[in-house]
Amino acid sequence: MENVRVVRLKAIEATPESFKDYGQVIESAPDSQQFGPHDAQLDLSRGIPRFYIMHLKDRQLKFSTITHHASVTQCLGSIGGHVWYIGVAKPSIVNSSTDVGDSGKKITKSPCGHLYVPPSVEEVRVFRITGPKFLKLNVGTWHAGPLFLPDAMDFYNLELSNTNVVDHTTHDFRKKDGKKKKKNGPLTRITKIVFGDNNVADY
Repeated sequence: MENVRVVRLKAIEATPESFKDYGQVIESAPDSQQFGPHDAQLDLSRGIPRFYIMHLKDRQLKFSTITHHASVTQCLGSIGGHVWYIGVAKPSIVNSSTDVGDSGKKITKSPCGHLYVPPSVEEVRVFRITGPKFLKLNVGTWHAGPLFLPDAMDFYNLELSNTNVVDHTTHDFRKKDGKKKKKNGPLTRITKIVFGDNNVADY
């Protein structure tokens, strides 16, 4: 017998400190402030930058796939500073099998050509973004979102002109995370991750 597994997470407020393993949280600053480490540290060197507004619909607070871009940083923010959410996991791109040594971690080749270690569901965190701020995702940061409660929202997005064509690697927890057996229990397959502001993590 196989059970369906739903992972429940509590959203964390995104701050420069809480989000540092995944990228940056950029907040408003005086116009006279000079460029420094508090600004978005961008890598747009491998193509033509694309800055646009995307209209998203029906992005509920759940996901079963997660994506990364291996060649570019990405900036995301809501138009109007409305509340939104994003699921993330740390970058896991590797140059060769020697990068992980004998750790036993599985190395996968992306259709985009690079190597990576698939993220585990235990590594996933969900962040809540509020107010006039945006996120800069590091190169390779796994992400699911933007996600939100309203029926639709608009977001500005900074990436490369062909990011979603040639640099879009997706991990599907339903297909690739495998079956896991709890002690003295049936096989369980992960089907989705759900979250909110008051949910308790349930691995």
